[in-house]
Amino acid sequence: MSGVDNIARLPELRKKLLWTFALLAVYRLGIHIPIPGVDSAALSEFFAQAQNTLFGVFDMFSGGGLKRMSIFALGIMPYISASIILQLLTVVSPELKRLQKDEGEAGRKKITQYTRYGTVLITVVQGFAIATGLESMSSPTGAPMVLYSGIGFKLMTILTLTAGTVFLMWLGEQMTEKGIGNGISLIIYAGIVAGLPAALINTLQLMTVGEISLFILLILLVVMVATLAFIVFMERGQRRIPIHYAKRQQGRRMFGGQTTHLPLKINTAGVIPPIFASSILMFPATLAQFSNNKYLQDFSAYFRPDSILYNILYIGIIIFFCYFYTAIMFDPKGIAENIQKQGGFIPGIRPGNRTREYIDKVLARITLWGAFYVSAVCVLPMLLISKFGVPFYFGGTSLLIVVGVAMDFMGQIESYMISRQYEGLMGKGNKLKGRR
Repeated sequence: MSGVDNIARLPELRKKLLWTFALLAVYRLGIHIPIPGVDSAALSEFFAQAQNTLFGVFDMFSGGGLKRMSIFALGIMPYISASIILQLLTVVSPELKRLQKDEGEAGRKKITQYTRYGTVLITVVQGFAIATGLESMSSPTGAPMVLYSGIGFKLMTILTLTAGTVFLMWLGEQMTEKGIGNGISLIIYAGIVAGLPAALINTLQLMTVGEISLFILLILLVVMVATLAFIVFMERGQRRIPIHYAKRQQGRRMFGGQTTHLPLKINTAGVIPPIFASSILMFPATLAQFSNNKYLQDFSAYFRPDSILYNILYIGIIIFFCYFYTAIMFDPKGIAENIQKQGGFIPGIRPGNRTREYIDKVLARITLWGAFYVSAVCVLPMLLISKFGVPFYFGGTSLLIVVGVAMDFMGQIESYMISRQYEGLMGKGNKLKGRR
């Protein structure tokens, strides 16, 4: 509570927090504004049967906007997709690599601008696909999704969804610039946690009617707390490689002679592997949703989230993408060259190629444990639903995102308070010395 009291003594921090919460409130308000021409009742019936398909995944990341077909139905995911595409292209494109490494802030601004253009392009394509799909779809009772189909509905849907996604992108940038925390991450975070109150109320109602016992509820609570603690522990986990810098003299001054470390995160790939894995495995179920083909229906039955085959493939694909995305995001050769240029070395390892091999070897080992950790968290919801009858989805990609964003948000508040000579939010840092 002393840390919270310190927030009240910092008017700049108060202003940043209020600005962030106000923009998040605008986002949540826009979730309830529907696109004209869509039958909301028929859409709700459809999404009630599409929870274990790609539609359910996209709806989770859009904060419930997709099942309402709101102006924010696509959420911020087109921007995330464009960012991932630009990251992958940076590896294979010399021009983008030069912009990122050699041109500094100007190069990063250009890449950000390319990301915005990519977001608009992806949104237009997805908006056209959604409009076309809605016109051909009907609810389980046979009611059409679109009241008045045609070119007018397509253009209105594309324009509305594109404007909504661009507005969300602007909201995220404003949060990052004038608020506190990463705005894009906070929008995803707000969309995920918005479903928690309804899940808790539903669980309490099931307990009152006797479908869930108090003992099971207590066990579930312990498992949830332990899972959160485990995720925080693993996300903060690092493998620190010691680096020594030799002494060197420039003029009359002596430099170097110090020891530091190279931190390697256990989960370098973040939440990208489970997102890719779930999208690939839910594709057959999504196709079966639109087809009456018996063979396709039987084939998609093997890919139900509660099946053994689904979970085995899920774990295998997560492990593959953990290594794949880590190899793209982390460059042991460049790090080894930078250490050598600065006169540093790893004790017992020769500089240059040997250092690169050593870093690559260590990274491969900890990535395996990181992949096992991500797989365990992502398989947990299926175990809770099948063994304990939990009526809501706890774990997986959503929980990794929520905990990661919350840790980053708390860390930025902590750093902001300590930098202004206030004791940190968790009681760490310098003692209160006075206001600036």
